[in-house]
Amino acid sequence: MIHEGGNVINASSTFLGKARESLEDARQAHAGGRYNSSANRSYYACLQAAIHALIAAGVTPPGRGTHWDHGFVQGQFNGLLIHRRHQYSSDLRTILSQNADLRVDADYTSKPVSEIASLRALRRAERFVAAIVQREGA
Repeated sequence: MIHEGGNVINASSTFLGKARESLEDARQAHAGGRYNSSANRSYYACLQAAIHALIAAGVTPPGRGTHWDHGFVQGQFNGLLIHRRHQYSSDLRTILSQNADLRVDADYTSKPVSEIASLRALRRAERFVAAIVQREGA
């Protein structure tokens, strides 16, 4: 639980809600031909779902902070939840990094994301979020 503006908020549920919202935004962006935006939101759906899973597993951001560094999330999700605890299938292992790489292209390079690359990222994000939802019963 975290405190925000006097209210107690379940941080894990908050991140799962964000993941679902990002996934829906990715779907809408892809359907509208906005492939760069879809790639961006597909990545964030995965990142936010991974944060949800980490919080549910008792992991906190480093240094008693509230900021979830992207590299930390990827490392902890893959290293702790997949490899050490076997809470998630190893077929999810590359999804965060694949979608992160595509997001970098979408956000920081002149190379546009293609329709097929956007669709693949979206499908990976759907699979990733679904696996987290199924495991957590959310």
